[in-house]
Amino acid sequence: MPPPLKNLYNQDYIQTLASNIILHYPDFHAQDFTQKIFDCTWQDKELKQRMRHIASTLGTYLPQTYSQAIVILQATFCKMNSDEYRLQNMIFQDFVEVYGLDDFALSVSALECFTVNASSEFAIRRFILKYPRDAMAQMREWAKSENEHIRRLASEGCRPRLPWAVALGEFKSNPREVLDILEILKDDVSLYVRKSVANNLNDISKDNPNIVKQIARKWKGVNSNTDWILKHGCRTLLKSSDQEALEIFGFRADGDISIKNFTLSQTVSMGGALEFAFTLYAPLETKLRVEYALSFVRQNNKYGTKVFKISEGFSHCVKREVVKSYSFAPISTRRYYEGVHKLAIVVNGVVLGEQEFVLKK
Repeated sequence: MPPPLKNLYNQDYIQTLASNIILHYPDFHAQDFTQKIFDCTWQDKELKQRMRHIASTLGTYLPQTYSQAIVILQATFCKMNSDEYRLQNMIFQDFVEVYGLDDFALSVSALECFTVNASSEFAIRRFILKYPRDAMAQMREWAKSENEHIRRLASEGCRPRLPWAVALGEFKSNPREVLDILEILKDDVSLYVRKSVANNLNDISKDNPNIVKQIARKWKGVNSNTDWILKHGCRTLLKSSDQEALEIFGFRADGDISIKNFTLSQTVSMGGALEFAFTLYAPLETKLRVEYALSFVRQNNKYGTKVFKISEGFSHCVKREVVKSYSFAPISTRRYYEGVHKLAIVVNGVVLGEQEFVLKK
């Protein structure tokens, strides 16, 4: 298992940060700053807590005038701006979030600088909440930037449900202003930007599924880039077997589609693998989305279901043998419990077979 991301904030990074600040601010007390960072609470802090701790501590050792501190940090950021420090350098944006909320113009200018090869997606949200009209006007301008990092910020920063970030409740209720930005970016040449647009659409679909389905009908066929955005942006709708969304992408429920010889392991040991197989029958050239849905028993004896895609595309033969497995090896994102679990085979949103199996120690 890889080391936790919080470990990227280490002695080497802090020393590099301090030495680069001194180049632009000779009065910076690097030793005191470092000692303050690695205090008795450091080991217990998680990634974003460490980010905030560093940003807040910078405010103690930099000039107390915000505009002076930002000039120093922008010069420092430009010296440290590399892929090596892509995640760690988000402390610069966090400094703006902590100390710059009362200076909109200076702060958004700094966030535009700090987002290149990093990301200002978390910090800009505080400005959207405090200055909604001005912030969204700025986001629309950023959406037209020549720099892909700045264009991505326009989309990523206003995602209604951005993970690890404060939610934008107004956009969950009414995403109209967000959609204005996505309209500008819907056929962006950068995959980096298109992924953000798709993720934003997927966020919107969780609160406003009908709006996203309307957009899918409107945008579909504009070009291959937009089609990719739509497919990725509708992934939650597709996984939830929304028949309207499935039909938009050509996956139609068809009574001629069926499965036979559905078998699976009756018992699986913790850490082992569930083996399953079935025969899929479908007319030639039928567009198929083949998935399996695993219903995991939880600690409260209720079920939580995850859907996994097996394949997608047109059928080139009437009969197809499918053999798959699912590993119950320990992972950090899911905890497994003993008991009766369920596995269903889903084709074009229709459950064609379901069986139970027992997970044991």
